[in-house]
Amino acid sequence: MIALRGPSTPYDLKRAVGHSVGYFWHFPHAQLYSEPDRLADLGLLELSVEDSGRRRKTYSLTDTGREALREWLAAPTAEHFQMRDIAELKLFFNEVGDPDNVLTLAHEQIKQHEERIAVYEGMQERFGTAPEARPRMITLELGLEMEYAALRFWTALAADDLERLRRDRRPE
Repeated sequence: MIALRGPSTPYDLKRAVGHSVGYFWHFPHAQLYSEPDRLADLGLLELSVEDSGRRRKTYSLTDTGREALREWLAAPTAEHFQMRDIAELKLFFNEVGDPDNVLTLAHEQIKQHEERIAVYEGMQERFGTAPEARPRMITLELGLEMEYAALRFWTALAADDLERLRRDRRPE
């Protein structure tokens, strides 16, 4: 995030994450305050502290940090996609609960995915044509695909029509 935005305080990082990568990758706020110190200790970030007042810490990327970031970005990722969705977990364990919960859960998920789609499409309208935003817009496309896939699933579940979903998924 510091490579994207330039010198930043932990609070700056928290705000930037909340308006960008935080939509699809959760960062505990405590990590955004502790991790920069760890990276500074490794020589990947440079730390400057205000002499007076709030004595805010501002972190900047070092040349070593920029090279480590380039290496990390260039390395292939062999890890499988992970999805940590509480609704999916509740659906899995629902047989021990009230079957009516599935319908309630489905309707709530439909609403949430429609809202997130609206947010993402609004972001596309605001930032989609700026050349400097292209890498993040590509990520946004994946986010939209995930949201639309989830919306299709929960809508089919609410309509008790998972067979249609299965048919639509098969290649011709």
